[in-house]
Amino acid sequence: MTPQKDTPYEEAREKLLSAERIAVLTGAGVSAASGIATFRGAEGLWRSYRAQDLATPQAYARDPQLVWEWYAMRFRKVMRAQPNKAHEVLAELETQTPHFTLVTQNVDGLHERAGSVNIQKLHGNLTKSRCERCGNLDALPLDFPIPPRCSVCGSRARPNVVWFGETLPSEPLEKAIDAFEKADVALIVGTSAVVEPAASLGRLAARHGAFVVEVNPEETPLSHLAHLSVRENAVEGLAKLEKNS
Repeated sequence: MTPQKDTPYEEAREKLLSAERIAVLTGAGVSAASGIATFRGAEGLWRSYRAQDLATPQAYARDPQLVWEWYAMRFRKVMRAQPNKAHEVLAELETQTPHFTLVTQNVDGLHERAGSVNIQKLHGNLTKSRCERCGNLDALPLDFPIPPRCSVCGSRARPNVVWFGETLPSEPLEKAIDAFEKADVALIVGTSAVVEPAASLGRLAARHGAFVVEVNPEETPLSHLAHLSVRENAVEGLAKLEKNS
């Protein structure tokens, strides 16, 4: 008697292997195994402040020193972290796919360090500063002064992240939308699918006929549209989707 096949996973693996175009959306769950806490859980309360109260233009205008101290703490933690297997699987998948776009809500830079290349960063990058005057981006050294200064014009620089109340950078968002509209397979990993506009990308792909795979330990608003929902963390879930699993 022929053993029954693990059909949903086999179909998803075949789709991933044969796809010309794959679009991936990642959230904080991808970096959890690297020791990077989810944003809303990051350090819980820090100096009696909620994370959401520090990640705003108003907070920065009120006390830039305090905001930079918080980001410096997060920066040091990120720089100590290493990419995990989930980052590595996605980087390898990119090498096997003719048209691959990785869209991330994360600001930790771990996708780049794992080898991913075509990345659209919706929320910026914690490892760089952005000049308040000329917009120049500088990579932050481990011992950067607070506040850092622009290497071009010497003006004060802010964290290169998107704060609450700010719009997303238009170019990454436009490229993300284009990738999900054209995707054969949409892979949504480690994100709650509630933060807009990133949350709408999976729905967009579904409307355009993509095969949608979700990897998340819990049900999300996208689950009912997914062809396969893998109820695992990012590392375990992506391992199940690898071709040799």
